Amino acid sequence: MGIFKAVKCLADDWAITNCAIVNDEDFRNDTKYIEIQHQTKPDIKFWFTIAFVKNPPPRGCIAFSLNQREWAQLSINQAINVLSSHPANVQLDLICTIVVEIDYIQKKGKNNEQFDTDMMAKEFLVLFSNHILSLSQTLLFPLPEKPLMSLVVKSLEGVNYKEINSGAKPRLLQYGKFLSNTVVQFVVNSNVPIMLVGKAKSQLARVSIINPDFDFNEMGIGGLDSEFNAIFRRAFASRVFPAEIIQKLGCKHVKGILLYGPPGTGKTLMARQIGKMLNAHEPKIVNGPQILDKYVGESEANIRRLFADAEEEEKRCGSGSSLHIIIFDEIDAICKARGSVGGNTGVHDTVVNQLLAKIDGVEQLNNILVIGMTNRRDMIDEALLRPGRLEVQMEISLPDEHGRYQILNIHTSRMKEFKKMATDVDMKELSVLTKNFSGAELEGLVRAAQSTAMNRLIKAGNKVEVDPEASEKLQVCRDDFLHALEHDIKPAFGASAEALEHFLARGIINWGSTVTNILEDGELLTQQARALDTFGLVSVLIEGPPNSGKTALAAKLAKNSDFPFVKVCSPEDMVGFTENAKCMQIRKIFDDAYRSQLSCILVDNIERLLDYGPIGPRYSNLTLQALLVLLKKQPPKGKKLLVLCTSSRKEVLQEMEMLSAFTAILHVPNLSKPEELITVLKQFDLFNEQDIHKIYNQVTGHRVFIGIKKLLALIDMVRQTEPRQRVVKFLTKMEEEGCLDLGTMIH
Repeated sequence: MGIFKAVKCLADDWAITNCAIVNDEDFRNDTKYIEIQHQTKPDIKFWFTIAFVKNPPPRGCIAFSLNQREWAQLSINQAINVLSSHPANVQLDLICTIVVEIDYIQKKGKNNEQFDTDMMAKEFLVLFSNHILSLSQTLLFPLPEKPLMSLVVKSLEGVNYKEINSGAKPRLLQYGKFLSNTVVQFVVNSNVPIMLVGKAKSQLARVSIINPDFDFNEMGIGGLDSEFNAIFRRAFASRVFPAEIIQKLGCKHVKGILLYGPPGTGKTLMARQIGKMLNAHEPKIVNGPQILDKYVGESEANIRRLFADAEEEEKRCGSGSSLHIIIFDEIDAICKARGSVGGNTGVHDTVVNQLLAKIDGVEQLNNILVIGMTNRRDMIDEALLRPGRLEVQMEISLPDEHGRYQILNIHTSRMKEFKKMATDVDMKELSVLTKNFSGAELEGLVRAAQSTAMNRLIKAGNKVEVDPEASEKLQVCRDDFLHALEHDIKPAFGASAEALEHFLARGIINWGSTVTNILEDGELLTQQARALDTFGLVSVLIEGPPNSGKTALAAKLAKNSDFPFVKVCSPEDMVGFTENAKCMQIRKIFDDAYRSQLSCILVDNIERLLDYGPIGPRYSNLTLQALLVLLKKQPPKGKKLLVLCTSSRKEVLQEMEMLSAFTAILHVPNLSKPEELITVLKQFDLFNEQDIHKIYNQVTGHRVFIGIKKLLALIDMVRQTEPRQRVVKFLTKMEEEGCLDLGTMIH
């Protein structure tokens, strides 16, 4: 047809026709519809029914109401391209059923007004017969003795005009022609104070619990597909079905969900997305500590206020009440087990009681969904976790390799879109390298890589400057991610790499078959811990005299296991801890280990961890009992745990009845043969061949007894002397330390 100019309607009568108002000199009088194309967005097209009026808009102009302009993305005086208008060219699908959502244009002061759906259907047929209507189109709807209402087309079903008499099954349409026998169904959004009544009420479509505008592909939740599906199955499946079906089943809706797991795994993100996904009232999001108040009774009142709107709507609308979502972040702050909090105020206990009563008390609410989030599920009162309250409990654990791949793609999608990521970056490789990273840590890794890339373009000097031309060519490359992995971001639940490297600073000195056998046995035990058809727990005691290298061997086995979670439980980290604090710390290390598929815990110097003292003897019975329980406790189903313990006091552990808790015991002896001593010396450049031969002749036939750690310290000390004095100094110190008895011959 040509180019026209969009103008606004000059009269209210024009707007309520829901037609585009045209000049009769621009169009033939038998024209009923026009299809327009947005001039700057050619893919977008809109159908309008047109009307001719007295005193029309000027030639070359088409008048649209405000709601039409908003729907069609038109601005006043914008040029529009009319593609089609002649009836012969219009062969449209025919609408069989239309679902429209009704709402007030002016909402202020409105309160639960009743609308007769039978009367509205008749008015709709009169107003819109033979109109072309489109999905998501907004319409003005005048009703007798009612304020002017707004309608949004939510769904269209129909058939092709050639199939009208063929009995073809209706299909979903984007647009179509409204007929005098089209079935009209009205729905109302959950937060609109309108009650629909009438004979056809039971046949009206319910508003779906799932927001129709929500795109599951844009949720931004990576690695949590199975968890999200499980939550949907347990918590929302019953809310999708009509109320009459649920009543026949005698089914009750799930009222509470608990999301728990390590920090940064996506609990809060998932709760937010659940709120967006559901076609319900805007979620009320509160932090646990916000509920608590210093005044008596005010904390409980804060809980009651959260549920007040749901209670009021439940009384007013009954089963027609919409869903109210309340999200508690850090719910453990207010729902600690009753009796566990010190003091005589009892505030925490009464807050828990109030929350229990509101979720599933005497006066039950069926229109609420409480979502709680916590890192410490063990601290929450058991009564809150029973069915009927926080019934669905989902652990949001660390993402696996596929999940990490999804999360990295989410956080780098914008870089890829604008070509700011180099082609050498491989997300598959990064997902392998980021074992035990949480979602938040993966996001931090991307930020660290970006900052590394940006730092390359910053000119250091008296004034910090960035070259504008170079910044346009900025790209984040593979080296940036590897730099961030090595220097910036370390997983809180990952391997204790620094501690292991500290224990292995001197490496493993293989001084004989004993060391070889220990490493081989350790490898077999590691494979046993990894195997699918074995128990989930393998605990190993590596014992021997002091300075025999037990810790280094345990660290070597832990590192060789290549388990994604490796943590060191050392008495060095618990100096000054009380018994309770020490037990809590040990328990936390084991709890963290249970969250990973494959975990290894190195418990170093176990007798020091137990505060053992030979005078008495004295030890911490509380810590002993905690360790005994944890060393025998099987990890959760599907999880594997390898525990490596070191001790210089096997006989003490025997008295404490701890040895039975271990799967295997590996003995690490001291060096006891001259050949073993010479093997170690040959691995250092301290002595020449002549000196080593001289030492061998001196120690042959005499008793040798020295730990590898002690020997390495002695080598470091002798290295500081003059080369010609080293042999004498070495043998003298060995004898002084009681490691060599030159006065006794072994026959």
